[in-house]
Amino acid sequence: MTILSYDNTLEGFFTAVFEIFEYKYQDVSIIGADKAQNVLFAEVITVITNDEKSDRVLARLEKQLGKEGVRQILYAFLSETEDAENILFRAIKYAVDNSGKNVFADFSNPDVLKISKLVKSAGREKHRMEAFIRFELLKDGIYFAKIYPDFNVLTLVVRHFKNRYQDQKWLIYDFKRGYGVYYDLENTEIVTLDADAEKKLQDEDGIYDDTEINYQKLWVEYFDHTNIKERKNMKLHVQHVPKRYWKYLTEKKIF
Repeated sequence: MTILSYDNTLEGFFTAVFEIFEYKYQDVSIIGADKAQNVLFAEVITVITNDEKSDRVLARLEKQLGKEGVRQILYAFLSETEDAENILFRAIKYAVDNSGKNVFADFSNPDVLKISKLVKSAGREKHRMEAFIRFELLKDGIYFAKIYPDFNVLTLVVRHFKNRYQDQKWLIYDFKRGYGVYYDLENTEIVTLDADAEKKLQDEDGIYDDTEINYQKLWVEYFDHTNIKERKNMKLHVQHVPKRYWKYLTEKKIF
């Protein structure tokens, strides 16, 4: 078997797909670079991300599957599910072999069905991040939100927050994956922080502006006073707000 190792980016994945067709590889598998070191008894070829090759694959997919098909590929890729790359490649090959057919509507194909499930899971996580992310004002005037999503959906929520909070600088940081998105009132950019900066932001000690601390205390008090304990229904509450999202909510903090 031939193993193609790529840099875990979507562009890298599309480059690997292009090279499979370009070099007519048979019995091939695509894996992320972080997993390549664990491969035994197989030839591992490192794929160098090439924007031109990636763009050609993207253009072909848009032409054949439309923007909705490309969206599904993106969501499934960002799900980070085990073997997602090969599930996607087989679906892409199925599309190439059946030009003119809307293959993503063919749920009799096992890979298409798997992709559909991955898209739904990633989509739910995206919507929940949009609903539950809370910004907190830091001493340097930046509104900061930390997230630990199950799927790599940070780039999917950028447009939502850029449109909603156009008049303030903000940073959303995914501590699970070690990168964030910063908005400077005009543009957004991908940023990474060193270990010390990450630790400081996670510890929370002394990083918040005084007005933010006062606001959070008032909000917790308001939430507590408006809560009718006799009508408390934790089963329903957890159903609508799963416990894994409580860490994002100010009203769940205890001062």
